Amino acid sequence: MGPDKATESIRKSLAMGADKAVHLVDDALVGSDALQTSYAVQQALGRAEFDLVILGSESTDARTGVLAAMLAERLGVPQLSLANKVEIEGTSIKIQRQTDYGYDRVEATLPAVVSVVEKINEPRYPSFKGIMAAKKKPVETLGIADAGIDAAQVGVANAATAVVDFADAPPRAQGQIVTDEGDGGAKIAEFLASKKFV
Repeated sequence: MGPDKATESIRKSLAMGADKAVHLVDDALVGSDALQTSYAVQQALGRAEFDLVILGSESTDARTGVLAAMLAERLGVPQLSLANKVEIEGTSIKIQRQTDYGYDRVEATLPAVVSVVEKINEPRYPSFKGIMAAKKKPVETLGIADAGIDAAQVGVANAATAVVDFADAPPRAQGQIVTDEGDGGAKIAEFLASKKFV
């Protein structure tokens, strides 16, 4: 789901090994929030059989990190979040999720929705052969009517959430330089104590 310019990313995915793609694109989707996006994607997925839906852990704009959970709930399938390793064996999916204390191992039965973190793998670079082959792979383009999406359920005018204000982050203050003239350790300790770090 994305604007016309998302075609570049779709073609890159096809060049990297995907077999086919579906692009959900419609002006009515502009400004949809995470709740509406989960509905739209669910409707598009209803047209195809799937074993596994893979999403990133968060978007680059709102960074809500909730789409995978919402989509899994709508689809009625398990959701495994923040995976940095995924293993599939038959109808079983196992993920490894990094935590502050080590790793959680989570297991579910397919079909499922999994959200992955950025460091899950090193993506392969598209080869020239892959780039050429991608031009022949099918890309189905759907509008909201094609996917059975109710226009009253999507778009900025119908969003359940709204941005009410925003501001630029304040500029960072210049750091303090401590020159070691034999008393550098004491100066650093004083600085840390003044900031209540020690």
